[in-house]
Amino acid sequence: MKKINTKILLIIIILLTFFTRMYRINNPIADWHSWRQSDTASVTREYVKHGVDILRPHYQDISDLQSGQDNLEGWRMVEFPFINAGIAALIRFMPNLNLDVTSRMVSVWFSIGAAISLFYLVKSISGKDVAFYSSLVFALLPFSVFYGRAVLPEPAMLFFSTGSLLFFQIYLQNKNKLKQLGSYLISLIFLMLALLLKPFVAFLGPIYLVLALLRYKKNIFKHVELIIFAGAAFVPFYYWREWIKQFPSGIPASDWLFNSNGIRLRPAWFRWLFYERLTRLILGWWGWLFIISNLHGLGFNSKTKKKWIKETLPEILIYGSWIVGILIYMIVIATGNVRHDYYQVLALPIVSILVGRGVALMIPHLSKILNKKAAYLITFIIFSLMLKTAWNNVKGYFNVNHWEYIEAGMIIDTITPPDAKIIAPAFGDTVFLYQTNRRGWPIGFDIESKVAKGATYYVSSSYDDEARAVEEKYTPVIKSDKFIIIKLEERVEEK
Repeated sequence: MKKINTKILLIIIILLTFFTRMYRINNPIADWHSWRQSDTASVTREYVKHGVDILRPHYQDISDLQSGQDNLEGWRMVEFPFINAGIAALIRFMPNLNLDVTSRMVSVWFSIGAAISLFYLVKSISGKDVAFYSSLVFALLPFSVFYGRAVLPEPAMLFFSTGSLLFFQIYLQNKNKLKQLGSYLISLIFLMLALLLKPFVAFLGPIYLVLALLRYKKNIFKHVELIIFAGAAFVPFYYWREWIKQFPSGIPASDWLFNSNGIRLRPAWFRWLFYERLTRLILGWWGWLFIISNLHGLGFNSKTKKKWIKETLPEILIYGSWIVGILIYMIVIATGNVRHDYYQVLALPIVSILVGRGVALMIPHLSKILNKKAAYLITFIIFSLMLKTAWNNVKGYFNVNHWEYIEAGMIIDTITPPDAKIIAPAFGDTVFLYQTNRRGWPIGFDIESKVAKGATYYVSSSYDDEARAVEEKYTPVIKSDKFIIIKLEERVEEK
């Protein structure tokens, strides 16, 4: 590995990151966590339709499900939508671009950027071998592949957070004042952007602290720029949060994220996060062998003490602080982490590093016991088993389970005016509504009230009691064995 040029290793990482994420790239946004992806994509769609007003994002859901308040304006006040605005501006400039595919491709490019940042960051701490294996794991883990092409803020968040850490490390290591300033500013701006996408990035704070302590030791308190860095990073986030208070109907409830179901540190919390998610989905069981390999070489004797202090101790402190930050994040955001697996995307870089470092340690350790070829073969087999098992657990995420939503949505988009408001019941899942390309409600119930608020069409893929009741009162437009579309502007008895 040491003989292979760094550029070649990077090209390998870039190509693997790119091509793995091309899997079903053309699929509509109707796969795993499609409700959150639909909400994200619909902000972009509204920008495409009505123009980019970055401070006033809208989306298609005008129900009260997210905030508990009627949201007839369709406000969407969550992450600062600079990614959505950029994609929308691109599509407005090139109208032939498909919004779903373009949004996925932007996520892919951010994933590539995160892989490159991870490579250089780990290289500066652990050397080229560990850097390559860590980036390789990040590129190939099925969990990372899926969320690396999902229409979510996570891919961009990973890019900006790992990029910020990389440039912070460059700032600390550089002696050229001008280059120091440049790296400092880039790191700060990247951290600002990461926090605007996901405030949970703040839990990576211990890494910055350890990196600074390793560089300046006791003199850290003399460096005022570090205090400025820590405070300034949150300024844009603070002003964004203050701004969105003007639109309470567009702010989803978030108190539930912390510990609304009392699961924090309970047996179920450990089971879901460390068995179901980390062991099964992410590591495919076999990955634990690589993580355990990290324990090899942690000890030292009088002959290796100096080398241990210079090389191994910084790794322990940096990666240890990363683990601590993620653990605190999982403890604080307990219910959110248990309920939705995409909350563990924040942990992907350190998981990739631990597995990659384990691979780099396993090969020479096995070489001493067996021989070099056997060591590489065994490591390759374990690595392949990890990916295969994890793939078996993640591959269902790529499936579209409700093609009838897409079919019905295309018809709605064809037969209804652009300003039509749609009731598309899917138990609150906005994916059905998103496919209609119209604003409306992702849930039924109280149909008359929704008609009074402007609902003009009702579409359902379930011919249930509610659909039958609506059909009796209003005019059916299309009825098939897959869905029913009903026009709400004219009652049956009025015809």
